[in-house]
Amino acid sequence: MSSTAWTDVDEYVADLLIGRDENLAEALQACEDAGLPPISVSAAQGQFLNLLATIQGAGKILEIGTLGGYSTIWLGRALPADGTLVTLEVDPTHAAVAESNVVAAGLGSRVDIRVGNALETLPQLEVEGAGPFDLVFIDADKPSIPEYVTWALRLARSGAVIVVDNVVRGGAVLDSDSDDPTVRGVRAMNELIAAEPRLTATVLQTVGSKGYDGFALAVVDAKSA
Repeated sequence: MSSTAWTDVDEYVADLLIGRDENLAEALQACEDAGLPPISVSAAQGQFLNLLATIQGAGKILEIGTLGGYSTIWLGRALPADGTLVTLEVDPTHAAVAESNVVAAGLGSRVDIRVGNALETLPQLEVEGAGPFDLVFIDADKPSIPEYVTWALRLARSGAVIVVDNVVRGGAVLDSDSDDPTVRGVRAMNELIAAEPRLTATVLQTVGSKGYDGFALAVVDAKSA
């Protein structure tokens, strides 16, 4: 099946099961107008994140990698009225676009956007006692994702869900000799998860408008956390 068909199926699913959402459409347009890279999750993937957070009954969500706030909106909509979402973004321009999009979506009171290097912000969250989080979504620089997963474990509650995006890399994850830092980061993360007794996890391959990739899904084991 061609990548064109993957995109067509994504559009079919989005049209039939999700429909057009003005806030989300405007958020994507704002990202494009600001020159942000077109790497937000697809609508189908956004709905998947929303469903995961809903099934989890998440009241506290941590997102590492905000970009323009598209996935933030999907996740934020799953929160209860008193829920909170902390999202970390290294680029001030991206964070400003995200803030505007989040406010326009009516989620300004639930979303806390932190600007700075996540590996510096995450320890601050621990000091503040911002957790424990019910769900952590990691969609940031891949060389650092082993460290992000380690921090997710420190900040997540027992039974929390951890989701990591873009972990198949078009199949390049198979290459143990790769000198691509994104592939090396993903492989190191997979090895970390495999060796971590507190995590039960899998990786699912995906195709669609975002190409061929996949995500890791893990649950913090309530029996050993």
